[in-house]
Amino acid sequence: MTKPTVAFAHLGCEKNRVDTEHMLGLLAEAGYGVSADESDAAVVVVNTCSFIQDAREESVRTLVELAEAGKELIIAGCLAQHFQQELLDSLPEAKAIVGTGDYQHIVSVLERVEAGERVNRVSSTPTFVGDEHLPRYRTTSEALAYLKVAEGCDYRCAFCIIPRLRGDQRSRPIESIVAEAHSLAAQGVQELVLISQITTNYGLDLYGKPQLAQLLRALGEVEIPWIRVHYAYPTGLTPEVLAAYREVANVLPYLDLPLQHSHPDVLRAMNRPWQADVTGGLLQRIRQQLPDAVLRTTFIVGFPEETEEHFQHLLEFVAEQRFDHVGVFTFSPEEGTPAAELPDQVPHEVAAERKDRLMALQQPIAAARNGALVGRIVDVLIEQENPSTGAMLGRCARFAPDVDGEVRVRPGDGGLCAAPGTMVPVRITAADTYDLIGEVVGAGAMVAEARGHLEPSGV
Repeated sequence: MTKPTVAFAHLGCEKNRVDTEHMLGLLAEAGYGVSADESDAAVVVVNTCSFIQDAREESVRTLVELAEAGKELIIAGCLAQHFQQELLDSLPEAKAIVGTGDYQHIVSVLERVEAGERVNRVSSTPTFVGDEHLPRYRTTSEALAYLKVAEGCDYRCAFCIIPRLRGDQRSRPIESIVAEAHSLAAQGVQELVLISQITTNYGLDLYGKPQLAQLLRALGEVEIPWIRVHYAYPTGLTPEVLAAYREVANVLPYLDLPLQHSHPDVLRAMNRPWQADVTGGLLQRIRQQLPDAVLRTTFIVGFPEETEEHFQHLLEFVAEQRFDHVGVFTFSPEEGTPAAELPDQVPHEVAAERKDRLMALQQPIAAARNGALVGRIVDVLIEQENPSTGAMLGRCARFAPDVDGEVRVRPGDGGLCAAPGTMVPVRITAADTYDLIGEVVGAGAMVAEARGHLEPSGV
């Protein structure tokens, strides 16, 4: 008997994406058809997000729209872990809920649904982490893959619900990660993004101390040109880790530092005591040890008790540090977190105004950082092509997928161009606040630049 097609709707972060890809792989291996088009199937697995209020609303909206379209639903991910039985009670179309530590059971869950059962498969404490033996069907482009090196989080930030939804940190062995990286390299992956909640803490639970430096050196043997690390806490960027960034050729000097704030009072209220030493001096030492570092960070504005004085401190910090990329979120009070119960909640309109001011401050900084590349030749990973114009879209090493800018690439002299999934040298000819513009160049131009015959036209 032919098994039905199951459609998937993916929401949320890239850690959630990897879980989706494992569910797709498991179902495909079991003989089910899988599709990203909900119209193809009667049953839709929705891998949901519950990180902040906006994400919850998007997840609920997606569920209701699919239910009203007559689809039977399997609700997976953080919303399922968060609300559990309440989702089954409020959505008759929901035939099963699957927790963040239970997605490996998706085949048996679906078989029970097909037999007429309503299934609650949510472990109270998630403990599972997938490895290289779990089937995986990638949803990214051929050239890009995410690799989850650990799951969960041991920190208890006052604003964050992630430990409740995904459990404590549990790292994969280095050998497991390297084996999966080799498999992805064989599939043509050009950029591998290492993800976890706190990647600089990788291995602490497994080996008794963080092992990110050892992991990066092991991954240096994998034939993937770019390895990018997400969520590197500055306190974990030890001289040993920074040396690995410098010395391992395929590890990009890209540091995603989720700082959240700069003022000590706000950081204490956020329950981030380990961040007290994250000062301008520490960031300067990081830049000295990794001169080519691209620094990205995120901040929360409007946290309870944040005063105008606290916010001014943050503005001055951002102006002084001149980060390459900055993301700003307004505080979202999450039920079940200490921050939701704090006094002196900042009005949303005040938080929104502060977000606008901080982004306005950062924009000319970002434009100047991009502008410094004008005239230089950089490698660009081509991701899309417009067949009618020959124009291409891609990213250089300073841009992470989805969160940073892109490089708009024109064919070079003599029609030099490239296909999606390939990496080509591009001379940057113009820049704006978030993106770069350039043209493909040949070997002659690269040799000339290497010999210093090309003078960059900085901004």
